[in-house]
Amino acid sequence: QVHLVESGGDLVQSGGSLRLTCAASGSLFSINIMRWYRQAPGKPREVVATITSDGSTTYTESVKGRFTISRDNAKNTLYLQMNSLKPEDTAVYYCNAIGGGIYWGQGTQVTVSS
Repeated sequence: QVHLVESGGDLVQSGGSLRLTCAASGSLFSINIMRWYRQAPGKPREVVATITSDGSTTYTESVKGRFTISRDNAKNTLYLQMNSLKPEDTAVYYCNAIGGGIYWGQGTQVTVSS
């Protein structure tokens, strides 16, 4: 079992930055992929960024060049650095882990004002 807790969401002005954190605990040896998802009101949940166990990363097109996913294995923590934020980035952001099961955090709200 893996437990994920996100933090770092906030209200920020357009052009601002935030760093989201996902603290992981439990059977972490089984985890090989971690992702950040987001869900805006009235829209389906979408993958924002992915990082694999070997450090490979991928991003959805709309955040490329602005967001950076990273992980600190020593701290069992996943990060999402978000720069040049836009109002369309407003959503609840979720941490996701895959390995021996699929695990989700409770989400953290990011609101970007214009």
